[in-house]
Amino acid sequence: MLEAAEVAERLSALRERLARVGGDHVQVVAVTKGFGPEAVAAATGAGLSDLGENYAQELLSKAATTPAPPAEDGGPRWHFIGRLQRNKIRKIAGVVHLWQSVDRPEVAEEIARRAPGARVLVQVDVARTGGRGGCLPEDTESLVARGRQAGLAVAGLMAVGPPGPPEDARPGFRLLAAQARELGLGELSMGMSADIEVAVEEGATMIRVGTALFGPRPA
Repeated sequence: MLEAAEVAERLSALRERLARVGGDHVQVVAVTKGFGPEAVAAATGAGLSDLGENYAQELLSKAATTPAPPAEDGGPRWHFIGRLQRNKIRKIAGVVHLWQSVDRPEVAEEIARRAPGARVLVQVDVARTGGRGGCLPEDTESLVARGRQAGLAVAGLMAVGPPGPPEDARPGFRLLAAQARELGLGELSMGMSADIEVAVEEGATMIRVGTALFGPRPA
């Protein structure tokens, strides 16, 4: 059973990792994917209010069953970070604070229809791995433009590092940061438990962390 004190201790260690690479300013999104509602309670009890989920049904279940005040009163702000399916957007539109994985024009348009003016990030497949979501780097500018044309608040870009050693993620993170600068976008969501140092060194403003806060995911 996850306890707030345990998560708070791990959060302190995570903050130390961030501080060592100049990342005191970086926003931490606690990824509760695979954990039960107790992870939400432990995270918020440890002072974390930004929570990330990969699956629509899991997000809805946790948002409905976890007693918490609304976001404006310090409750969870839910980030959707998984591959978006158009038919699920309507169901979660009233819950999501930040859509981090917009990777296709039809997804941007559906979010705009269900949640006008929503704040979003465009996900870029910087490693060109395929299957993990993200538009191709050469399509980033046009997708950002489509999102803006649809009335969305495109705040920045998001990427998932490739499998392997953390240093393998550096070229992709550097590319993402360059694209964000060219497009005048301020938010850079990149870096997870294993590669946050590289991400911060390359300009991350937001990291998505699960195991570093909650331990190994249940089987």
